[in-house]
Amino acid sequence: MKTYLVGGAVRDQLLNIAIKDRDWVVVGSTPEDMQGKGYKQVGADFPVFLHPKTQEEYALARTERKSGKGYQGFTVDFTSDVTLEEDLIRRDLTINAMAQDESGEIIDPFNGRLDIKDKVLRHVSPAFSEDPLRVLRVARFAARFHHLGFTVADETLSLMTELSDSGELATLTAERVWVETQRALSEKSPWIYFQVLKDCHALKACFKELDDLFGVPQPEKHHPEIDTGLHSLMVLEQASLLSTDTEVRFAALVHDLGKGKTPKEEWPRHIGHEKKGLKPIKALCDRLRVPNKHKELALKASEFHTHVHRAFELKPSTVFKVFKQTDALRKPERFEQLLLVCKADSRGRTSFENVPYKQMDYLDYLLRCVQQVDTKTIASSGLKGPEIGAAIEAAYVEAIQQGQKNKSDYECLNE
Repeated sequence: MKTYLVGGAVRDQLLNIAIKDRDWVVVGSTPEDMQGKGYKQVGADFPVFLHPKTQEEYALARTERKSGKGYQGFTVDFTSDVTLEEDLIRRDLTINAMAQDESGEIIDPFNGRLDIKDKVLRHVSPAFSEDPLRVLRVARFAARFHHLGFTVADETLSLMTELSDSGELATLTAERVWVETQRALSEKSPWIYFQVLKDCHALKACFKELDDLFGVPQPEKHHPEIDTGLHSLMVLEQASLLSTDTEVRFAALVHDLGKGKTPKEEWPRHIGHEKKGLKPIKALCDRLRVPNKHKELALKASEFHTHVHRAFELKPSTVFKVFKQTDALRKPERFEQLLLVCKADSRGRTSFENVPYKQMDYLDYLLRCVQQVDTKTIASSGLKGPEIGAAIEAAYVEAIQQGQKNKSDYECLNE
């Protein structure tokens, strides 16, 4: 029985970045041997064991043979005569197909170290195309390592394109697609994930609503980049600079889905795209089973982003309607998320990347003015029933109006 450190831990060690998880492969053992040594079996499809002390995962070396459709259509062999190289060759990328023995020696049968040096994401073998989930995984790794200069090898992108065009991506469950996507949204360069999926034709298969935006023009005066799909990725990039929150990043990505519903004869204008975007956002979120918090913020961002952009033009009563309909008083944290999405939207345009977005501070200030209204005093003033709510709302609008008049209070926030 021999154990080897494998996968991401070896890769990240060579990249000189922090190691998050340590996974091990065991060669020359059986489930009975592992359990006899105190390891606890946790794997359902094939034997994976938890170390009795470290609780790190140890998997028996295995081979996989395609036996059906999808990412689950495999026959697995984990007998004791499976070699380390046979285990490594089934992995997706060369940089993930290295191992380290107990003496610290790197076993690298597929030149992963060279690809790390050359900053290339390259598939290990033709068997890559047997698992459609790898299309999403490679795109995610591209998002993770983009800032280090990594790109997808041409031949790997070709295999990914073949997989996408074959229809195999349709076999992926919604849960798996979302798991990979949410992980990608948490990476340093999440927009690269969607760009790579676009490049290999996978975006249409998994995110049709987003793919529909590419080729849709916008007015060049406000959007020098013109293309709506490109704008969406630029907004996601700006959101990534502003927040690590995947809810904010997702909402930034999909806030303009309504522009994909504009009739061609109306291009490049997109009147009413804010509410038109609600249906495709719901469809995307329901299909992929996106968590409710991501969905709710995305819907609010679609419906109200132009209101926020025009904050300085809004009447006090309209500002209050925005606060009320976004539930800003009860959920100020989500309203702050909404403002971040709007800031990213404003900056996600060619040559607008560093333009100040004062609307965010302005609406923050007006919301604080509203929060200072003494609702308890109003409620105890002798009014009854609906009169109390009406009086409180009137006080809110008055607080907003006063806040707009006291510009010096707001302007001092930006000094």
